[in-house]
Amino acid sequence: MPAKNIIEVHHLKKSIGQGEQELSILTGVELVVKRAETIALIGESGSGKSTLLAILAGLDDGSDGEVMLVGEPLHRMDEEARARLRARHIGFVFQSFMLIPTLNALENVELPALLRGEKSGQSRAGARALLEQLGLGKRLTHLPAQLSGGEQQRVALARAFNGRPEVLFADEPTGNLDRRTGDKIADLLFSLNREHGTTLILVTHDPALAARCDRRLRLVNGKLQEEV
Repeated sequence: MPAKNIIEVHHLKKSIGQGEQELSILTGVELVVKRAETIALIGESGSGKSTLLAILAGLDDGSDGEVMLVGEPLHRMDEEARARLRARHIGFVFQSFMLIPTLNALENVELPALLRGEKSGQSRAGARALLEQLGLGKRLTHLPAQLSGGEQQRVALARAFNGRPEVLFADEPTGNLDRRTGDKIADLLFSLNREHGTTLILVTHDPALAARCDRRLRLVNGKLQEEV
């Protein structure tokens, strides 16, 4: 039976630099996230939200503390073990999109399903449906360099959705989009949560997006404060 809590964080600290140049980013984060919860991480620019998101997803290391993801101790794993865990359980949408430049939009979105072992016809149909839902049906064969920033962001989101993750981490998922497209992305995020029980952890400066989440956690002086 899966653990009730999909993420548990205790005494998490993160510093960069050494000696007089040392800078504390996270000073003692405590966090418990239940399965299928939706969480908005909010706070001032530079407060450490993206750093915290990367540590929760196993993409970065804390300086101290414990991070459990789907019942596994990220803080004790090497990079190879964490990569396997990410491939099985999580999706991540980066601010910089991280699309593969030599693959077109359809191929980028199809990739997670192929890696998961789906047959190419099935994986391509699912990727095409997601891109059409996001208004990119006429851009399927375009390379990332041929797409606008907003279009690249939608491709990155579709790719994350197509991995069918248990946990989806997204760093400013509507940040480069106009309001209409941003609302469509938000609807897709929360439909993923409702229909598949996907846990959502979102970094956002968008009050409307944050308000749709179950909880809003503000990062202040390296620690999380729950907003009511």
